[in-house]
Amino acid sequence: MRLRTMAGLAVGGMLLDAAVLAPRRFRIHDVPLAVPGWPASLDGLRVALVGDLHAGAPWVDLARARSVVNSVIEAKPDLVLLLGDHVADVTFGTHLEPGQVARELGGLLRAGVPVLGVLGNHDWYAGGWRMRAALEETGLPVLEETAVSVLDDRLWVAGVGDLWERTPSVAAALAHVPPGAPVLLMTHNPDVVADVPPSVQLVVAGHTHGGQLAFRGHPYHRVSERTGNRFSRGRWYGEDRLYVTAGIGSSLIPLRSVTPEVPVLVLRAP
Repeated sequence: MRLRTMAGLAVGGMLLDAAVLAPRRFRIHDVPLAVPGWPASLDGLRVALVGDLHAGAPWVDLARARSVVNSVIEAKPDLVLLLGDHVADVTFGTHLEPGQVARELGGLLRAGVPVLGVLGNHDWYAGGWRMRAALEETGLPVLEETAVSVLDDRLWVAGVGDLWERTPSVAAALAHVPPGAPVLLMTHNPDVVADVPPSVQLVVAGHTHGGQLAFRGHPYHRVSERTGNRFSRGRWYGEDRLYVTAGIGSSLIPLRSVTPEVPVLVLRAP
């Protein structure tokens, strides 16, 4: 009986943490990252990755979105990348219109640095063109199979469509990038990295929520059909050249034990 009681308390504590405590936490943290092929002229570049806001999910209302925006501005990035799933599709969530969410994200422009984004699968579930239009009307460009130069043409940022809801083409996104130019590629889904050529120095992604629910570091929320959660959170070197953020909100179920985050990559030349 005592054993069952202790087990019940432990499970109850885990559920309380995942339902109420952990989703309300937030960390914004620097991540030093030595990137093979990264130019010395961009050494120390600070890139904030804002992924999977899922505005409308439990504990992610407009005020929370505003707080995240303020934290990003205070971190003084040189570039801000929005990695998709800006709106929510979750049990016990609150429907928020794309325009409402875009206006809050538009606050990032106060940082005075380039802010670019892609769309994720949940943005398309909510009407992707409406989400894209709302972001662009706010002054936040959405990159889909295209690339733009930023920081006085010292860096190219490319973006592709969502792997589940669109037909992403890395080749199309890179078609107009000058040979030899440094490139940072955005994708919502990290599985796209398999299609990225060696000419791209770094790929950044979201989508996984770091597993959303994890016990002793093991993720239970499987969202990568191609790779079985091989890319769940953090960095991968070698051929993959990938960094995945665990993001902020939740999807499908109103539980999250993985701490919401915005990593600020500090990119270094090896």
